[in-house]
Amino acid sequence: MAVSESFSQKSDGLAATGPASGGRTPDIVALTGGKGGVGKTSVAVNLALTMARQGRRVLLLDADTDLANVSILLGQYPQRTLEHAVTGDCPLGDVIMEGPYGLHVIAGASGVQRCMDLDTEDAGLILQQLASLERNYDIVLIDTASGLRPAGLHMIALAALACVVITPDPASLTDAYSLLRVLQRRGYRRVPGVIVNMAAGPSQAQSVYRRFAGAVRKHLAMDVDYIGAVWRDESIRQSVELQRPVATLSEADPSFKQFITLADQVNRHLMHRPSSKAGLAAYWEHRTRLAEVPAERTPPQAAAGSSVESLQADPVLTSPDQVPAVAASPPHARCQDLFRQMEALLEDHSDDRVLQQEALKGTSALLLRIAAGSGDSPQQSEPTYSKADFGPQQTLLERLRSEPDSVRVDGFLARFSGACEQ
Repeated sequence: MAVSESFSQKSDGLAATGPASGGRTPDIVALTGGKGGVGKTSVAVNLALTMARQGRRVLLLDADTDLANVSILLGQYPQRTLEHAVTGDCPLGDVIMEGPYGLHVIAGASGVQRCMDLDTEDAGLILQQLASLERNYDIVLIDTASGLRPAGLHMIALAALACVVITPDPASLTDAYSLLRVLQRRGYRRVPGVIVNMAAGPSQAQSVYRRFAGAVRKHLAMDVDYIGAVWRDESIRQSVELQRPVATLSEADPSFKQFITLADQVNRHLMHRPSSKAGLAAYWEHRTRLAEVPAERTPPQAAAGSSVESLQADPVLTSPDQVPAVAASPPHARCQDLFRQMEALLEDHSDDRVLQQEALKGTSALLLRIAAGSGDSPQQSEPTYSKADFGPQQTLLERLRSEPDSVRVDGFLARFSGACEQ
């Protein structure tokens, strides 16, 4: 059922009463994964329904640009998505669907990326609507795209808590590790959470988490928090086929109890983390402004039309309330950030030989200019005759002529200089 026209009335009522009023920024939780098939969307839907069933005002944003399956798992099919609101076809409130227990859902699909691609002027209207909308909720859950797509990485960056969903499958652990490595290289500084899905039981879940956390700590020097686990359950598998999430079953159902426990653990972790001052709208506006490169600061390679667009699409992942923008950082930090961006860009486009050659040529030219400049410094100049070291020049020449031809000049000068000092 779409919220549509009645949503504005509901949102006014929500804003007037309850803890979400007064301009409060909701808690934002992103559920992500290094690869598809880990059950990320099922976890997101059941977690959102559980929290809504507990009386919280919950907005679930389906930001998976590849497989927008949230509405399918709920047995609902949206007539409008976030893209319709971005293009101005309808107000943002008309995009929201209402699910069981008052859960609100925004089907995102390609609208997430399109919203980030807007310039500041075009994004103004949609960002105003989003800023007004999100204040009506206690928590926003985001089902992100799996893998390393820029839109998914941005969703992780804006969240107060990002939960990486992994399974006992080794490929899941490898891909999740790669995701964290890319996040770290692009400036992500929060501590990610880990949810182990499809585990045989608590013992296997803890074992999988410890193995993953150990590898991340050893090779990335990054900590990850254990949020919880969901056991492999036939009821959950059937619920996907029946389009009836287990969070709609009886509270006595063992499958639903797992998500009650998981919701409690997510809430506990949010309580111990600093709340973000920037919500969805503030982050998108922040990214939109950073993406606008003034003409006087446009890099030289922009004229060639090569990789500047890609670099702007994959910026350093910082929120307005986190690390300051690169332009305001000290020169050494800015230099390190730029190298991290280039490294991430080349890694994401490892098959682009033209891009690699451009990076190599540009870096080589820069190093040559640095080397040429340092060669003129006094430290690199040729040694000169010093009267303080060798005494009068005539005396030095006479002593040198009296030495046999087999004597090395550098050895003679060392001895002569020592004799002069005595």
